[in-house]
Amino acid sequence: MNEAVLTLEGWYALHDFRRIDWTALKAAPAERRKEALTEWKNLLDEWALSESSRQGSTVLYSIVGQKADFVLMHLRPTLQELEKVELAFNRSRIAEFTVPTYSYVSVVELSNYLAKPGVDPMEDPDIVARLKPTLPRTEHICFYPMNKRRQGSDNWYMLSMEERRTMMRSHGMIGRNYAGKVKQIITGSVGLDDWEWGVTLFSDDPIQFKKIVYEMRFDEVSARYGDFGGFHVGNRLDSGRLGDWLGIK
Repeated sequence: MNEAVLTLEGWYALHDFRRIDWTALKAAPAERRKEALTEWKNLLDEWALSESSRQGSTVLYSIVGQKADFVLMHLRPTLQELEKVELAFNRSRIAEFTVPTYSYVSVVELSNYLAKPGVDPMEDPDIVARLKPTLPRTEHICFYPMNKRRQGSDNWYMLSMEERRTMMRSHGMIGRNYAGKVKQIITGSVGLDDWEWGVTLFSDDPIQFKKIVYEMRFDEVSARYGDFGGFHVGNRLDSGRLGDWLGIK
């Protein structure tokens, strides 16, 4: 049997995509809409406290297109804490005006393809920071799930460790060319969700999403062994913009 890659796991992740029932929201009494907005802002403030105490991270982005209206991405130390933030939103007033469209459960993951021999990765502050990251506050987000292909001769899992390591090293070099332009967080979902990995990209320039994904299409890891799910892309939302975005004064 081929050698399985060892992985390091960090915080659990939830991508919670929702659609707003705009008709119901506009028809609701003004006071009820204001209460819903205030409660949502209070939740965002509460989640910000978790981030300041290094117990997780949350970001909110609107989604462009018809797949969803917004996404809440949460990182938390345990699956129980991830469920807690999901329930807090589900029990809120604003949730009454939303319809779930898609969710993705995973865990921040780093592989040992590029590990340094004889070095304990958990003693490296940079590795720990990547496993328990503070989510970026860039202007834009892009999320997509993916699998490694298992078809005939194009079966990633039948390649030797050395073959996989060599290809991943080449794949990683493309990503390094986008340092400072795109921040990438990889989350593993084998046994947790329908795909094997989730890729979340953050950038202040959405064109960089197109460029990095396109360039990686020519790399063998993607060209021969990558299968991709749907893409969601959007713009950053915060408490200051939330009322205007919802149309609630």
